[in-house]
Amino acid sequence: MSVELNGRITGEGRPLILLHGLFGSADNLGAVARGLEDGWQIHALDLRNHGGSPHTDTMNYPSMAEDVLAYMDRQGLDKAAVLGHSMGGKVAMQLALTAGERIERIIVADIAPVTYKPRHDAILEGLTSVDLQAVKSRKDADGQLAEQVEMPAVRQFLLKNLERVPKEEQQEGQPVFRWRLNLPVIERCYGNLAAAPEGESYSGPVLFLKGADSAYIQEKHRETINALFPAAQVKIIQGTGHWLHAEKTETFVALCRRFLQD
Repeated sequence: MSVELNGRITGEGRPLILLHGLFGSADNLGAVARGLEDGWQIHALDLRNHGGSPHTDTMNYPSMAEDVLAYMDRQGLDKAAVLGHSMGGKVAMQLALTAGERIERIIVADIAPVTYKPRHDAILEGLTSVDLQAVKSRKDADGQLAEQVEMPAVRQFLLKNLERVPKEEQQEGQPVFRWRLNLPVIERCYGNLAAAPEGESYSGPVLFLKGADSAYIQEKHRETINALFPAAQVKIIQGTGHWLHAEKTETFVALCRRFLQD
């Protein structure tokens, strides 16, 4: 059963849907949206259990793709291009593989259509171990999270999901901060999120963008990519890792623009 995704629409032109990665939100692709909204109508979405979208008990790529299709129906979008980073890239691939007639073309940022080994155990352990009862400020949460997540930049990204409970909702003796993420379901369904998208091959245009310093897209994945997306091309952005859209935004946007205009 689909849920009604939270989204933000900017710009004018042909529709382009932006899908963020795990533990993220539509804001993560804000610079990309601003870089492309002069030529496209940008629909930046929060995927289920993230950002301002509803929490659900299930989380897998078919259900997340259904959420996006339901959003397209509500917006009257017969077809759209889709750009997804990491987990959002797998949602984009799932859309193309199961509802290709609705998808004009897709851009997949630093993820392959394969099943990955667990990569987020420390992050999940860190997030779930934060004692919200003891959190009176973001600094408190950062201090707790640092016990499991060493890199400050990663903690800063994760803590964007921490929000103060509105005063009218606060209850005496209860935490004043909460996670926007549905952590219990993300943790329970993590195996689904590591899995590969499935479906029939998609013959439409596909651009894979790889960070040169990232190991998410490897040479051994090319056979699977070509089998599922026979018209796919792969571009590598030098000097970037998994967060290529944030590390070299201008290059990332230029490659997207060129592909979308082709």
